[in-house]
Amino acid sequence: MLWSLIKIVLFVVLVASAALGAAHLLEMEGGLRIAFAGIELNLTPLTSVIALVVLLLSLWLVLKLASLGVAVLKFLNGDETALSRYFDRNRERKGYQALTEGMMALASGEPRVAMNKAARAEKFLGKPGLTNLLTAQAAEMAGDTKKAQDVYKRLLKDDKTRFVGVRGIMKQKLSEGDADTARKLAEKAIALKPKHEETQDTLLQLQAQARDWSGARGTLNLKLKNGSLPRDVHKRRDAVLALSEAKAILQQGNSAEAMDEAIEANRLSPDLVPAAALAARALIEKQQLRKAARMLKKAWSVHPHPDLAAAFAAIHPDESAAERLKRFQPLLHLVPDHRESRLLEAELQIAAEDFPAARRALGDLVDDNPDSRALTIMAAVARGEGASDTVVKGWLARALNAPRGPQWVCDKCHTIHNEWVPVCENCGGFDTLSWQSPPESEVASATGVAMLPLIVGSLEDHSKAAEPEPEEQVEEAEVVDPIAELEDGTVRAGDMAEDVEEAAEK
Repeated sequence: MLWSLIKIVLFVVLVASAALGAAHLLEMEGGLRIAFAGIELNLTPLTSVIALVVLLLSLWLVLKLASLGVAVLKFLNGDETALSRYFDRNRERKGYQALTEGMMALASGEPRVAMNKAARAEKFLGKPGLTNLLTAQAAEMAGDTKKAQDVYKRLLKDDKTRFVGVRGIMKQKLSEGDADTARKLAEKAIALKPKHEETQDTLLQLQAQARDWSGARGTLNLKLKNGSLPRDVHKRRDAVLALSEAKAILQQGNSAEAMDEAIEANRLSPDLVPAAALAARALIEKQQLRKAARMLKKAWSVHPHPDLAAAFAAIHPDESAAERLKRFQPLLHLVPDHRESRLLEAELQIAAEDFPAARRALGDLVDDNPDSRALTIMAAVARGEGASDTVVKGWLARALNAPRGPQWVCDKCHTIHNEWVPVCENCGGFDTLSWQSPPESEVASATGVAMLPLIVGSLEDHSKAAEPEPEEQVEEAEVVDPIAELEDGTVRAGDMAEDVEEAAEK
């Protein structure tokens, strides 16, 4: 609308300028005198300008006629294509000019103008490979998806433009939310152009969302082969896919094959926590306990995580609390200052009923940016040391309002997940989950990792020095073995929050 108004204003300005110029020439005195071979011509200023314009037009016409005459002479001398070349040059010039104007209109956000220019270019050029693509893109910009799809289908008929047609329809299906059809089209596009990096990424994403782990690993290998993916990134993502494939096989009941896939995932990426935990449990099933312990220690040294501690505990599930504390010492000493190591040691000391040692293990964790897990452990320590109900309730109240601590959070959209998954359930990002503390504005949910409700039920004065009033009577606190709770996976962060909240209310 604005551009049309500008063109109208420019036209009016040009007409007005021409009229003013003609009026000025009419009012001018003098003129142009031409004398040649006894012939004398006297021209006024206006007729002089008109004569000059007519002379230029005549010169242009003469040049065109001369070019046509040359083409006719060549045709008479046996060059049968001379005349066709002459007219083809004019048509190509007009066609490419229309194509250029169409591309400029498309870049300027004028899809209707671009479609008109594309139709004009097709009329003069007869090259649908160029004009159809411009028409399809302009139709998409204008919101005419049906026309765009019809044009893309026409591109499928030519081998040179088939890839463009398949890719265009694939993008349309993606925008419509038809992921299954888009994935099939992406597979066809990859078959036509295996080295097209954007299509590789699209296919990998769609295969991961469809849980086609085997196909996704094939696409990932193709990216490595074509040099579009660094080898270290390939190993990490291949490990993620192998782990996902192992979980899918395990759900189908084939535990033996799932164990092999889990071990392979850990081999590809030893620091991938879910892979290390699952592979270690697979080795425990095979009674390869030392190998499982080495695998978990290697993963713990890179990325301490509660899942690794739970798997390490499962190596000897029937040991006493003191034996477990002793066996865990080499694991804890790998990264002694890490937050997870200190929390784990405190939990083990509580299970062994060494509450002063548990307090020393916690150190300043309850003062420097504490989370609910550290504060709940501190409540258990206070109860074990015989603190009053007021002190214990104070720790529980702080735990209730504190952040939940590290969880599986998507790096792209910051969505919190109950457990690790290869594809974000919110944004669909592949391999975007990391174990981190979510933003403070996020509302924490259950992590799916067995965090430890060290105090279950209500509270009672541990020393039993004095009985409270009936309305203040509370039940006895129960200190449980945290690692035992981790083993069977029955206790979740959400359970802990509910227990703590119930205890605080009572």
